[in-house]
Amino acid sequence: MAGEIPDLFATERTGTGKGAARQARREQLVPGIVYGGGAEPLPINLKYNELLKRLKAGRFLSTLFNLKVEGQEDVRVICRGVQRDVVKDLPIHVDLMRLRRTSRINLFIPVEFVGHEKSPGLKRGGVLTVVRPEVELMVTAGEIPEKLIVDLSGLNVGDIVHISDVALPEGTRPTITDRDFVIANISAPSGLRSADSEEGEEG
Repeated sequence: MAGEIPDLFATERTGTGKGAARQARREQLVPGIVYGGGAEPLPINLKYNELLKRLKAGRFLSTLFNLKVEGQEDVRVICRGVQRDVVKDLPIHVDLMRLRRTSRINLFIPVEFVGHEKSPGLKRGGVLTVVRPEVELMVTAGEIPEKLIVDLSGLNVGDIVHISDVALPEGTRPTITDRDFVIANISAPSGLRSADSEEGEEG
């Protein structure tokens, strides 16, 4: 199961329409709406500075959040849209969708590499080059894997790890299905590469 799902704090917005939204922005808040999940839409306000920090951190549209609104039950949500000011490019409205435990969503899952000490290539001084430190998977909201494990045991210099080499958690699949993309490879150390090229030149 997943590690900590980050909390997203909000307050319920009283009043609807442009007037209430303008008032929220004057108070350094960003208006938003929470919808879906078989419940009524809930108008909310998010703190502008906190939202901006989340947006700058990246992956905001593909991160699962635990939404906390005072007076409401916590609910898992994913952002489905951020409206921005056309001139300043700053957030002015957010759409959040409630998720059921059975909802299917795309999330980036981090990759953890193990077995370094059992890799002949790394023992010879090879270098692990990580092409994808995280992989976008289609997952079920109630069963989100914490990470993907890539075992480097037995890998030599020149070996490549593709997504097909990784044991994916049950019920998940990559969002990219048309090619067997690379996760990492073990390349030769620079000294070994230069020695090989010299031998080639002599031959």
